[in-house]
Parts: sequence; C-alpha cells; structure tokens
Amino acid sequence: MTTLDYAVVALYLAVVAAIGLVVSREQETPLKYFLANQSMPQWVIGFTLMATLISSNTLIAHPAIVFQKSMVLVPGFLVMPFVLVAVAIWIVPFYRRVVGMSAYEYIGRRFGLGGRLYTSFGFLMSRIFGIGVALVTTSIAVRVMTGWPIEGVILGIGLFTLVYTMVGGITAVVYTDVAQGVLLMFGGLAILWRILFAPEVSGPAAVFTEAWAAGKFSLGSSEFSTASLYNPDDRTIWMFAVAMAIQWSRRYICDQAMVQRYLIARSTAEATRGVLMGAALSVPVLIAFNIIGALLFGFYSLTGAAQPEVGDHILPHFIVNYLPSGMVGLILAAILAASMSSISSDLNSISTVITRDYFSNFLPDLSQRAQLRIGRSMVLLAGLLAAAIAILLVPDKNSAPLAERALVITVIVSAGALGTFCLGFFSSRATRRGCYIGIAAGILFTLWAVVTGPDSRWIDLGALNFQMNSIMIGVIGNLVTFGVGWVASLAFGGWRPDDAVDLKLKPVRDSALS
Repeated sequence: MTTLDYAVVALYLAVVAAIGLVVSREQETPLKYFLANQSMPQWVIGFTLMATLISSNTLIAHPAIVFQKSMVLVPGFLVMPFVLVAVAIWIVPFYRRVVGMSAYEYIGRRFGLGGRLYTSFGFLMSRIFGIGVALVTTSIAVRVMTGWPIEGVILGIGLFTLVYTMVGGITAVVYTDVAQGVLLMFGGLAILWRILFAPEVSGPAAVFTEAWAAGKFSLGSSEFSTASLYNPDDRTIWMFAVAMAIQWSRRYICDQAMVQRYLIARSTAEATRGVLMGAALSVPVLIAFNIIGALLFGFYSLTGAAQPEVGDHILPHFIVNYLPSGMVGLILAAILAASMSSISSDLNSISTVITRDYFSNFLPDLSQRAQLRIGRSMVLLAGLLAAAIAILLVPDKNSAPLAERALVITVIVSAGALGTFCLGFFSSRATRRGCYIGIAAGILFTLWAVVTGPDSRWIDLGALNFQMNSIMIGVIGNLVTFGVGWVASLAFGGWRPDDAVDLKLKPVRDSALS
C-alpha cells in the first residue's frame, strides 16, 4: 500500500470519528442512546439494515468459498426477499405495538422471565461470536494488504469501533451505516470492473467462460431426497434454502440488532418500507460478492498468477496486487466499513439487551444516568470478548472456509430461539410450562446433535449418533422447541397471560403500511 492508500483510509476513519463525536453530545437519555428518540426516516432504516447484515464476512469469506467451491450460498440469499416481505407486513407492526426497546420483552410478557433470559442469552452469544467473525475477516484483509500482525489489527479495529459506538449510541451507528453502506457498494462495483476488464485477460467473456467451465456458478446439488440429508459432506440447494430461511427468520424476527432498527423509525409505515428497502439493497450486494469469487477463479486460472496459500486471503490478495494506488485504500476502507457497520450495530444491540433485559429488569429503580453508564460499559465488555474470540478464529491454510464454519456454528448456537418466538406468535394456548419444556427439549436435542454429529463427534453412540448434515441442527432444533412446547402446553397446561390472544400475530390493516 502507498501513502495515498493510507490517506484514503485515514480520511474514512476521520469521517466516522467525526460522526460519533457530533452525535455524542445528544446522548442524554436511554431512549435517545438506544432508540434515537424513534426519529429515523425510512431511507436510513433501509441502509442501516443492509449495513448491519453485510459484514466483512461477506466481502472476504463469501468470495473465498465460491473460489474454493461454488456459489452454494446463493440459494439462501434468494429466499431472503420472501422472509422480509413477511417481516415487513407482520413482524414490524407487531413489535412496534408490544415492546419498548428489546425484542425479548415480548417473550417475557408471553412466557415469563425464564423464556426472556433464554432467548436474550442466545442472542448475546450468537452476536458476540458474529462480531468475532467480522473482526477476524477484516483483519485478514488488513494483514494481507499491509503486513501488520493480525492480532494487533483485531484489537485496533475493535477498539476504534467500540469507542464511537460507546459515545454516540444508536444515532452514531445508523448514520455511519449510511456512509459505510454507500462505500461498500462502490467498493464492490470497483472490484467487479477491475476483474471484468482486466488487461491481463481477453475480456469479460473469457473470465465468465473459465469460471463457468470450472463449475463456479453452480448452486450446488439439486438432489431432493431423504438420503441427501444424511450426507455430511454435501449440502444441497434445498438444504441451504431451508436452513437459510430459518436463519433469515431468526435474524429478522429474534435478533435485537434488527428489531432495534424497526423501533427507531419515525412510524410503522416508515419502518416497514425501510425493511423492504433493506432487502432490495442487501440481496444484490450479497450475490455480487459471490460473483466476484467466481470471477476471481476465472481470472487466476487464465493468468496463471500465484495464489495465496489460505483460501480466505484470495480477495485481499487480488486487491493489493492488481488495483491501482488510491483504489487499494478505498477498497480497504470499504472492508473496514462493512466490518464496523455490523460490529457497531451488534455492540449497541448487545448493550441494549444487557441493560434492558438484565439490569433494568432486576433493578427497576435504576436512574437514566445509571442505565447510560451500564450501556456504555457493556459495549466495552462485549467488544473485548469478541476480540478474544476473533483471535481464536484466525484461520490457517488447512482451515475450512470461514463463512462455512461461521454458518454452522451460528446455526447451532441460536437453535431454539425462533421456535420459542413462533410458539407465542401462533398459539394463544401455549403456556409457560409448555414453553419451558420445549426449550429444554430444544437444548437437549442440540447438545446431542453437536456432540454426536458427523462434524465434531465427541461421543460415539453408534446407531444413536446424529446422522444428518450438521446444517440441519438449527432447522430441527427450532422445530423441536416449537413442537414439544405446543404439545406440552396442551398436555400439562400452565400459566398464560390474560392478553395471550393479543400477543399473537394478526393481519395488519393496510393503513398501518401506507
């Protein structure tokens, strides 16, 4: 990297710091710090949802998995619009009606404190892990492009991001998301242009043809059979689509980072339109970086250029070796933007959950000033934990693609949360006792599936091992939680709130969306 590249990155960091500094002066109440006084317009909602979802994992790990395998993740992206249309119509108005700051307040109202703590704890664990993934994928790019030690990069990026998140609250997060989202999309287009019109090859058609011939545009096996579910080494199109439909539903229904975006909007109508805008922005970006991975294979195959030993290094290696001075810094800034936008969103939502679902719940007389202090302290604590996880996740040349490892681990960690929410959403007869039995069943199933599964068989039970592909653990775990919880409610009864019928999902009047 040249001096010009470092200057571009420094300019980007200065802009982000300035935004955090400007809005930090207004963070005087928990409502402002966590929900921006519910004053955000729909276009900000759309950009912040996209930026929260698109992390450095998308920029670094997704091209790597396509380069090494094929576009097996794309079927999962194609189901996202269907999930988000349902979220916009049903879920957003529901949350704006029944909760204050946290999605898990709903579970508390519907099933009591135990359910609230279970679902919120699952969120905390999955998002702290998610921040760790974002940090390590970003540090990979910075390491390849600058040669700086990867552990130092992780700590540096984490510290910078948590500082502006601590001082500026959700307002700093969403406005930096807008700038970061624009930079992210521009960076992706610049990389695509450089690969397609590379002077080293004979034109766009050659790169496409080479990648196509190698099967890099394949979406995976289309086999639709029971036997395919039991193949631990091959995940079919249908398997990915179902697993990712569960993941998108979990993320946009049970994830505080997303729910908080619905709550900061000026109105329900602007929140719903912002969700649809977020989908319209996210899907093309996700697919574009998978296409980049396929085209990189075509480029390196045609040119015969040396490739990095570690598959996750392929995009940063291309950037630093084939983009001109200044553009390298711009792309690195885009990678940092993608990382910081998702990290800052998760840190703020983690802080909201710990403050609202734990401290304020057990200490209801906390002053607003005390809640702000706790919120900022939790940003710091979560950031340090995530940095430690990132260091443990640093890949070597024998590692599986990071996106694939992250997907499997996240599915396992979050198993059962969606089933718990759906139990309340769809059944007014579900009881606290039934819910807790369902949660226990989901936890036991997940524990059994993890320790006896084909990927990490810690205990061999022979015929009693979990035999299916590990990506199905999250799908089945949620079904077990919901199904057992519903049956147990009918069989054993138990407490239900007086307003259980009002806490079910209901059709939304058109006026709420107009």
